[in-house]
Amino acid sequence: MKFTALALSLIASTAYASYEKIGPLVYEPRSLVTDHNAIDLDQKAIQIELAKLTSDGFQNAKEIYQEGGYSKSFAEIRLENGLSKDLTKGTEITGVDTMGEMINGKSYSTYAAGVSNIIVQYSTLVTQDNYVNCQVGKLTDPNTDGCFKESGEITIDGRSYAYTYDVSTDNNNGRTIQGFSEQAEDKMYKCQNCPYDEFHKYYKYYGVFDYANIWVLAALEGSQTNFENGNADFSIYEYEGREQAVKKGTAYMAVYMYVIRELEDALDDCKNGCIDCNDDPVHAWDEAVAFYTGSTSDQLLYALADKRCVNFKTCGTEGSESSQMSSKVNYDIFGQFALGQQSLLEGDCPAVKVAAKRITDLMAVPLIQGTIRYGYKVDKQMGEEVEKAEGATFAAAVLPRVHACSAVDAKIIYDNMRVGATDTNFAAVKTAFENNYECMNIKCNDVGGLYSVTEYYDGAQPCAETPMMKDGGDSSSANSISLSLGLGLATLFATVFSLM
Repeated sequence: MKFTALALSLIASTAYASYEKIGPLVYEPRSLVTDHNAIDLDQKAIQIELAKLTSDGFQNAKEIYQEGGYSKSFAEIRLENGLSKDLTKGTEITGVDTMGEMINGKSYSTYAAGVSNIIVQYSTLVTQDNYVNCQVGKLTDPNTDGCFKESGEITIDGRSYAYTYDVSTDNNNGRTIQGFSEQAEDKMYKCQNCPYDEFHKYYKYYGVFDYANIWVLAALEGSQTNFENGNADFSIYEYEGREQAVKKGTAYMAVYMYVIRELEDALDDCKNGCIDCNDDPVHAWDEAVAFYTGSTSDQLLYALADKRCVNFKTCGTEGSESSQMSSKVNYDIFGQFALGQQSLLEGDCPAVKVAAKRITDLMAVPLIQGTIRYGYKVDKQMGEEVEKAEGATFAAAVLPRVHACSAVDAKIIYDNMRVGATDTNFAAVKTAFENNYECMNIKCNDVGGLYSVTEYYDGAQPCAETPMMKDGGDSSSANSISLSLGLGLATLFATVFSLM
């Protein structure tokens, strides 16, 4: 068991990375993903607007959800005389910002000679604090200091072009939380080697590709969904309930599935037996870590795992603590992140597949914990609209996984946790989940039990492992040993000698 902490310390000691580390448990990306990390700032901005509990606040939140503000910033500018020759995507473009400083960007797409309207993506830096200095989109408090000034000249391939644009309306974003769900059909169902197994479970359950987007929009607008399974009618909720359905739907449904998409994308592009020539899949893997963790580690899935471990006494490397520290889920996931990255660099694609599968399985644990927790609050502690909405959204985020194992148990959970449920039976929800732990490749100890300061709540203790559960799956010690070995003896020796 001690290997987990050792392995993470080894990860932190590797010296090759020139990019800023991600998360408190320290993942060292091999590619530039500071801009991807920043998607959590969109999430935070959405939550700030929702918390106003007003129609204007919800409208602002909707616009940020749909059009962004912090990730993949670009300017849409108009050249006075059009391009003198074809412009290739990625070509460097320089200009002057609103503060009179020189700034760099690159062509967002390929454009033919004569085109006047082009999109310039702002260059991003390796340091997270100043990764980009133009953040506008639909933010209510935009930062325009590092945006191109409203008119002047830009330089492309040594040639100057006069241009104009509107700083406040023509600075937008190419990455949004809504886009994660809207792009699901193309990127998770119809792509090469698609459909991805995990996404297929969700599509099969809901019957639509952009289920997360439909859920979020319905909650924003106070309307109802029209899924094949798992429907919700948000017209019965006030702002407080809808707020919870939106902010958990964006993070734990839309972003959640896109993390898995990036893991699968890395696996798709992995070249087996090819050493240090998997740059594209390594970048996709780094993106998965960025979207899982975010730039602040307090908005997305990483934060959720740490919150729920306190409630279920699954914090720490052993998963036996209830104090505010990193969750065992995060220790295990970050171990697999490191192992998967190393396997990509070594061209060991089968090992990457194992790591991706383990991460996917573990990511469901906090969603199960969230559903169980709010099921208890509603049933045993007189939970009202807010608690009901939180429980319904956690359930919506994980129900397709249960349904893929047992349609009967999925229906039990849905009937008890859905928006508008007339009654919630906590024991029935807990049992329905536990019936499917083995099928979902998790264990009773992964989920733990609902804990209150010094003891488990009555009837909420951890379930007992069956013999098959004890024997099956990857043990923590085995994972940790694999991780430390995957990092290589060279790293170990370097670390040891550095301490002598």
